[in-house]
Amino acid sequence: MKQLPKSQVDTHTSAILQHTPNGVLLVDKKTHIRFVNPAFLTMFRCADDDLLGRRAKEFVHSDCFERAITAGGSLMVKESIPEHEVSFRVGIFPIEGEDLYCGIFIDISEEEKARKDFLDLKAQMLTRAQEVISRQMQTAQEIARLLGETTAETKVLLKKLMSLYEEEGQ
Repeated sequence: MKQLPKSQVDTHTSAILQHTPNGVLLVDKKTHIRFVNPAFLTMFRCADDDLLGRRAKEFVHSDCFERAITAGGSLMVKESIPEHEVSFRVGIFPIEGEDLYCGIFIDISEEEKARKDFLDLKAQMLTRAQEVISRQMQTAQEIARLLGETTAETKVLLKKLMSLYEEEGQ
C-alpha cells in the first residue's frame, strides 16, 4: 500500500482534528493545555483563547490527566460535571517521543440524561404500582368488611325468619 506524503498526512490530520465530534486536548507533563480542537471547546463551553497554557483540570474538573501522567501510561475514565451538564468518557495516552499527553473526550451527556430519565421513570412506575396495590388492598378490605356486615345481617334475618316459622309451627 502506498503511503501518503507527510504534507498530505498533516493536512488530513488537521482536518480530522477540526471536524471530529470528539473533543481532543493535548497537555504537557505539567498538564498545561497545548492544543484544543473545536469539539472540545463546544463540549466544555469555552473559548480557545481561554485555554492555552492553563491547567486541564480547570476545564475538565477532573484530575484524569494527572492520574495518567503519574501512572506513566494510558487511562480511560468516565466523568460528569453537573454544573456544566456534561458527562464524558475520556481516553488519555502519551504521545511517543514528546512530553505530551492526548485526551480524546466523547460526550455522553445525552446517553447519561436518557439513563437518568429511564431510572426516574422506573422509580415513578414503581411508586405508581405501589399506590395501585395499596388502593386494591383497601378496596378488597372494604369489600370484605361490607360482605361481613351483610352476611351478619343476613344471618340475623334468617334466624328471625326461622324462629317465626318455628313459632308458627307449634
